[in-house]
Amino acid sequence: MPTAHNGKKPSESPRGEEETNASTDLPKVVQNRAPYNMQSLNDLYTQIPSDTHELKRFGSDVFIHRDVSIATSARNSALDVPLGPDYVVGPGDTLSIDIWGGLTQHVSRTIDRDGRILLPEAGSIKIAGLTLGKAQTLIAAELQQQYRNAQVAITVANLRSVRVYIVGDVQRPGGYDISGLATPVNALYAAGGPTAVGSLRTLFHYRGKQLVEKIDLYDFLLHGIRNGSVSFESGDTLLIPPAGPQIAIFGAIKRPAIYEFKEDETVLSKVIENAGGLTTAASLDHIRIERIDANQQRVTITLPGDSGQNPQADQKAIDDFQVKDGDRIRIEPILPYSQRAVYLAGHVVRPGRLPYSEGMHLSEVLGSYRDMLPEPSDRGEIVRLVPPDLRAETIEFNVPDVLIGNANVALRPFDTIRIFGRYQADAPMVTIRGEVLRPGRYPMSKDMTATQLVRMAGGFKRDALQETADLTSYRVEDGKRIVENLATIRIGAALAGNNPDADILLKPGDILSIHQITSWNDIGESVTIKGQVRIPGSYGFTDGERLSSVLLRAGGMLPTAYPAGAVLIRDQVRELELNSRDELVRQIEASSAAARLSPALAGSNGSGTLQLIKAQQDQILTDLKSHNPSGRMVIHIAADIGSWANTPADIELRRGDVLMIPKRPGFVLVTGQVYNATALAYTPDKTAKWYLSHAGGANAAANQKEVFIIRANGSVVGRRSGGLFDGNVLSTKLNPGDVVVVPQKIIGGSLFWRNLLSAGQLAASVAITSGVAVATL
Repeated sequence: MPTAHNGKKPSESPRGEEETNASTDLPKVVQNRAPYNMQSLNDLYTQIPSDTHELKRFGSDVFIHRDVSIATSARNSALDVPLGPDYVVGPGDTLSIDIWGGLTQHVSRTIDRDGRILLPEAGSIKIAGLTLGKAQTLIAAELQQQYRNAQVAITVANLRSVRVYIVGDVQRPGGYDISGLATPVNALYAAGGPTAVGSLRTLFHYRGKQLVEKIDLYDFLLHGIRNGSVSFESGDTLLIPPAGPQIAIFGAIKRPAIYEFKEDETVLSKVIENAGGLTTAASLDHIRIERIDANQQRVTITLPGDSGQNPQADQKAIDDFQVKDGDRIRIEPILPYSQRAVYLAGHVVRPGRLPYSEGMHLSEVLGSYRDMLPEPSDRGEIVRLVPPDLRAETIEFNVPDVLIGNANVALRPFDTIRIFGRYQADAPMVTIRGEVLRPGRYPMSKDMTATQLVRMAGGFKRDALQETADLTSYRVEDGKRIVENLATIRIGAALAGNNPDADILLKPGDILSIHQITSWNDIGESVTIKGQVRIPGSYGFTDGERLSSVLLRAGGMLPTAYPAGAVLIRDQVRELELNSRDELVRQIEASSAAARLSPALAGSNGSGTLQLIKAQQDQILTDLKSHNPSGRMVIHIAADIGSWANTPADIELRRGDVLMIPKRPGFVLVTGQVYNATALAYTPDKTAKWYLSHAGGANAAANQKEVFIIRANGSVVGRRSGGLFDGNVLSTKLNPGDVVVVPQKIIGGSLFWRNLLSAGQLAASVAITSGVAVATL
């Protein structure tokens, strides 16, 4: 790997993706939004953008991506190839001398600063300034005097270095030690290349005051010709003067850049030749030149041509046009779209752009149904762009008529032939519901029947009623209203093929409903019995079977059972309770604070009262939301199943019912606004008042008039229950598992508000009793 002056390896940058400017490239355009979604208009709604790409000076990249070691590592470097006989040897060159004949010997000699070398037995001879061929002849003559029949071959083993001065508009002017074989390009490499002002067309090689030669680097950069055949000698000077006249050329040109030109290269055709020539996409009648009138103004010139009608005239205009210093030449491309094309779109196999020819008809584009996707619509259209302003108009046609040759429309350039699919143009759909594998909406094919729709939906499910099905159809009457028609069809016979007349043709929008076999969902229904029975578990039952029957199959109740506290949970009841609770919560939250406050309480401390009402409301809402409805039904059963079997107490069972028979609880629960809410051991024949007193009695926030009792079976005894103990709830005798609830006194004078919160307190308390029963299983 060659090294630079500092001894480090030059950095190598990976070669990236290069920009091209070829005719095969897609045209660079600005795509404007077309008013219709058509490829023809998308092609036409394009603009050729202004080229804002910054141009580089031609040849500048050669010196930017350079390896300075190529020109500076010649000192004492071995040659890989022999030099020609015209090479002039000088001080510093190392010669390799091979002698054979009278004797065989190899010697290596370096020419000293006096231009001499020392030969064996022959002494010192001067060869500096001689060509390699003449030096070999001289050395052979001297050695032949010493050795009989001696033959001599000379090669240069190491080149001398020469000191060359590179000055002018160059990146790093100064003196450089370079190889004696180095060219002006090598020397210019070593100095970093010309500056942005330096010339690439005229370089001067001086030896003292004498001009040795002029060098044009374009010969090398454009044609690979390395002029500058005169080798450098120590003390030579390479001068890079300022650049001469320059022009910029871009657009539909193969090598857009800034070019320097000479006095004999002022015609535009020569500039285009230096730039690699025009691309095939160049428009010869659209060449624009931005010119600077010296020290006055900028002007724009359009190259005179023949508007593309006569290419020879356009080329002659290029050959005759004289460029000037500072010109910016833009070669415009041709139009970015074809002006002789038609477009095929929609429900076709090969959409896209097609060539247009004079006298072209629609049948040449649509030859058969093989040119279209399956199930095309009968309707097609031609969207025509009418000149001169290319406005769009639509011509409809019938696809079958075109295919048989009855409607062969003549085409014009930019026509778009659009074919619709059968399900794109007001797609006819039919619907199947019910007991099929894949119910839903389906596209209606031609002459589709009910049996075909069933098969498309995967056929009947196992629970389908295959005898009959309902078919709902509609018709539009007078274009104003829809009239529905419901018919019953024998779908089973039609599907089995026993009666072809049973199958009917469908119409768009028809709905076919496949029913389920009666009581299919009741197959395998069961109830669960938990707690104090002999054989708890899940039991299947038949439709209409009652609770007593299943309890007998479960072995009856255990002696420890407490049937008065039995809990029957039913899903339907839970859903009703949940809806009722949510509605109660909504009503409480929707009631405004002002409506809760009675006029008697709306005195000077109305705001404080409102805060108390709000706190009470939040507490009751929290209790309601924290106790989910259990779905409990109130039942009245006894341990003697025969005593209540087949009576109104013997209820019919439903799928998912859960019966829980608890043990005898042995306690009564007192809760609510009491000093010590707790469970008290059951004492026979004691009243609610007795249990309340043993719980510490009601506190100051209690509403003692509205105390109520929730029996173990879920029934409620309240002040307004009617006829019990003359309305005195506290004198009621309690049973094990009963709950005494002392509600909170409702703040506020509105009767509606008090009733709402009372209902909320009751609903939250009822949910507690189910938990008491479950705890005693």
